[in-house]
Amino acid sequence: MKARYLLPLLAMVSFASSAMTLSSQDIQEGSRMANTYAYNGFGCSGDNQSPQLSWQGAPKGTKSFAITAYDPDAPTGSGWWHWQVVNIPAKVHSIKRDASGHIKGADELTNDYGSKGFGGVCPPAGDGMHRYEFTVWALPDAKLELPANASAALVGYMLNAKALDKATLTATYVNP
Repeated sequence: MKARYLLPLLAMVSFASSAMTLSSQDIQEGSRMANTYAYNGFGCSGDNQSPQLSWQGAPKGTKSFAITAYDPDAPTGSGWWHWQVVNIPAKVHSIKRDASGHIKGADELTNDYGSKGFGGVCPPAGDGMHRYEFTVWALPDAKLELPANASAALVGYMLNAKALDKATLTATYVNP
């Protein structure tokens, strides 16, 4: 393989070995979330609170963060976006439980329930266990430029295109 092709491949491999970590006092990797984080509607009766999240190990050059919460198991053909928060200042490295709407300087975008902010977990009754991927993204720009009505697909595209690094915590939920 020619040397000019090797450098881009090495850059992709180094991104795969993420230095960032994401943790939570409220949810754990692979464990079922409490009803505190479930939606109140669509056949679910939860408190619709976003979980506490903390992250560390952001790469040099990080000027902002984004948080997404996504259900890849939703029976839609395209998953379900529960939360998209962009333009979180670089000095922020944790958020409290029920922080949706209270992250200073951040912009919360429309979730797949059709409202801005966090929309709790709520798989269809009897659909089995769903995974919920909470991801924190380290970004090189202080502000991610998006149209006011940006779709989840556009936000995902921009995050993947610009991310310096990311860390994901995957929890589960079952709606009997």
